[in-house]
Amino acid sequence: MRIGDVARQTGLTTTTIRYYEAIRLLPSPARAPNGYRDYGPEAVQQLRFVRDAQDSGLALSEVASILELRGQGESTCHHVIELMERHLADVDRRIERLRARRDAYAGLIARAEGLDPADCTDPDRCQTIAATADHEHHGAHMPPHARHDDSHHGAPRPT
Repeated sequence: MRIGDVARQTGLTTTTIRYYEAIRLLPSPARAPNGYRDYGPEAVQQLRFVRDAQDSGLALSEVASILELRGQGESTCHHVIELMERHLADVDRRIERLRARRDAYAGLIARAEGLDPADCTDPDRCQTIAATADHEHHGAHMPPHARHDDSHHGAPRPT
């Protein structure tokens, strides 16, 4: 079958299929006499596996490691479990950092709500942020990841 047929059956673009061939996630298919790629049904199965593995959160390098084991005739179950455990641990660490950041923002907002806007007389200084900085300099600290400027991640900055 031609690449367009494979693309329709897998939900992938022809560009993606060619890329997977280039990085060896998919073996190069035979060529028809006219030079077109001629895929067999095993290509559709392998591409569906790659797509599903990526949808589950695996990186292409991890998918390649599974396919390599498969190609060697080895079982992949334990390897896949190890990969998923690593991803789960990473998600748990991210959740922990986000909870700490959320708590820090909630504390900052609570302190800000207790400030008197009449005391905000310096146009070059935000009393909410200044209160946080003053609070930190006197011994109480927000966790470093909560102080981090996340503006490049799209997180709102308190004012």
